[in-house]
Order: sequence, then C-alpha cells, then structure tokens
Amino acid sequence: MHEALYYEKQEDGVVCTLCPHFCRIRPGKEGICRSRYHQDNILVTANYGKVSALHFDPIEKKPLYHFHPGRVIFSIGSTGCNLQCSFCQNAEISQTSPSDFFHLHEYTPQQLIDLALQKSGNVGIAFTYNEPAVWYEYMLDIAVLSAEAGLKNVMVTNGYINPAPLDQLLPLMNAFSVDLKAFTEEFYHKVTKAKLEPVKDTLQRIRQAGKHLEITNLVIPTQNDDESVFDAMCRWIADELGPDTVLHLSRYFPAYKMTIPGTPAQTLIHLRQLARKYLDYVFIGNISLPEGNDTVCNRCGQTVITRTGYLISAPGLDASGKCVKCGNPIAVV
Repeated sequence: MHEALYYEKQEDGVVCTLCPHFCRIRPGKEGICRSRYHQDNILVTANYGKVSALHFDPIEKKPLYHFHPGRVIFSIGSTGCNLQCSFCQNAEISQTSPSDFFHLHEYTPQQLIDLALQKSGNVGIAFTYNEPAVWYEYMLDIAVLSAEAGLKNVMVTNGYINPAPLDQLLPLMNAFSVDLKAFTEEFYHKVTKAKLEPVKDTLQRIRQAGKHLEITNLVIPTQNDDESVFDAMCRWIADELGPDTVLHLSRYFPAYKMTIPGTPAQTLIHLRQLARKYLDYVFIGNISLPEGNDTVCNRCGQTVITRTGYLISAPGLDASGKCVKCGNPIAVV
C-alpha cells in the first residue's frame, strides 16, 4: 500500500486533488483513473512500482523532434488514465486497473535507474505509454533519482493535472510531450470525458517554467478537423506558448470504441499548411509522406534536420544549434 500525495479527507470519503476531476471516492471505491482507491480513510495508489512496459525507444517516437534528436530514451509505463478517450490507442493498459492487467512487473525506482544507466547513449527516462499523472508518486520518486544520476526526465502526458502537483513536478522534468486532443470544450466533454481549460493551463505553466514543450494533435475526421477551430488552436499556441512551439499532427486510425475511418493524408497536409502561418515547426506523424518530417530553418528554408523513419541527421545545424546557412538559432535542445 502506498499513500497518495494529493487528497483531502471528508466525512463521506476522500477527494482526490491530483487532477481536475476532483473524484470524491467512497470507502472501497476507486477514482476515474482506476489507479487510486479509498482504503481505511486513506487514498492509496494501486499502481506504485507496477510496470506494464519498458523499452529503449528513439526519442522521436514520443514524439519529441527537437529534444536531443537521434538519441534513445528509456521509456516506462504503468496502467490507468484520467481521460476516457473513445479513440484510445493504448486502451489495454490505460483503460484498466492494475488488478485487471495480468502482465505487470514490479520494480523499485532504483532498479529502473540501474536499467536506464545500462544503455550506452541513453539520454534519460520517458514516462509514457499510459498517462503518467495517475502514477504520480512513482514517477516523482523515479524522477528524483534520475536527475541525481544525470539523466533527463520526459513526461508524455494529456496535461490533465492540477497546478499544485504539476508545480512540484516541473523542477524535475526537462521536456514534455503533451497531447492537445482538440480545441473545444464540446470535444473534450463528449470524446474524452474531461475539460479543455485545465490542459491549456498546463501548457502555459510548462512554457512559463522554461521547459522544452512539444504538442501532439491527433487529427480525427469530422471530430476535430474543423479548419476554423484548428486555426484558432494554432493562433493560441503561437500567442500563448510561442511560435517556436513544435506541433505534431498525427494521423488517427480506428481504435478502441471509435470506428471512424483513418485520417486522409490530404487533410494532414492541408492542416499543416494552415498551422505554418503561425508556427515555425509543424510535423506530420503516423504516416509516411514525402513532406512534414524534416526540420527546416524558419528564416531561410534550409533543411537543418532530416528524418527517414528513425534515422536522423543534422547536416544544417552547427555546433551551437544554429542554421549553417543563415545563422538563425533553431529551437532544438
């Protein structure tokens, strides 16, 4: 049993304050994320130390294109999620509880650090696969040890977390890959059973903290591909987070409860063109196309990083991260 960090005790149960759901949990019951439950007037984390998957992945797979490109990162996941996306591509681990997933392995935080350090060239640890916020305490303990060992910490997240726990986490994190599912409250309420505004607040806090930030938008036909809404989203990103914020437009495929046909390539190409009116770096993922993979200097158009699958080269970057042609600084760590 591992006690949760963020909750309040009340007469009729406990209230989890980790995320904006503020689940009121009665004795013996669990929250929306299926990872935190009420036991003996204490909020307990059911997935502390329990790992569903661990791999050394190309960092571009997170996706992070401008954070130590070409490196590998030790990626770990558990179970549970505080969103209920009907299109979830990892539903087998995210939409389940630890007791219902039969392939969990137990690791102490130090054991994971030891594994991460065994791989030559590994840049750090990525908390990914399912939503890491719902195994917050485990992630926090790992991140402390990881930072002490000189490793980078990366959080791949839906951004649905309250300010206090996020602020405690920010000093330990080096980069974030955030899924911005859409840009309307209607979509978030209907498709994810959550809200948009807390995610926007998370994005702003990450940027204000000076952390590397990249955003992924999974484009779903008829659901979040309206041009006017997409335009508003890109303008907001540019105005509130900066035009150098990396945006990944990812192709949707039918999964979990959603059977809408996959995103047409032309939709992604067209939306990328719209996004580039506001943002310097816009990429297309989950599909093989001749465009939308390379990093191009936003001043002179020189290709500075080329990507063929996960084969990465940076012929257009000098040692200080500037374009070799015009000297323009490229937003790459």
